[in-house]
Amino acid sequence: MAIYPYQYINLNGVPTLEVQRINVTDTSVDFIFRRERGINPFRGLLLIYVPEAIPTGTTGTLPIRFVEGSNIQNVTEAGNTNVTVSTFPGVGIYLVYYDTYANILQII
Repeated sequence: MAIYPYQYINLNGVPTLEVQRINVTDTSVDFIFRRERGINPFRGLLLIYVPEAIPTGTTGTLPIRFVEGSNIQNVTEAGNTNVTVSTFPGVGIYLVYYDTYANILQII
C-alpha cells in the first residue's frame, strides 16, 4: 500500500510543444508537430503553442487532430466531444491532458 494515494505526474515540469504547421483536409484539420519531440508513450499535462490561425473559410465542423509522425489523436473537450474548427478558440497556448494509454487528448 502506498503512503500517498496519488499518482504524481510531470515531476520534471510540463512539456511544451509547438504546432509546426496546420494541414486542412476534407475530413479534419491536423496540427502537425515535429516527430523528434517524442511524446509517446506519455501520461500527463502538456502546454501546446499554436502560433498560427486555422485558415479562414475552413469548414467549422471539421475535427481538430494532433499529428506527430504516425501518431494521430483527436482533440477533445469535457464530455469527450471532439474540438472542431468552430469550437477552437484560435492562436494561443493551451493546457491539455494527454494519456496515450487511455487514448485521451483533452483541452483543459
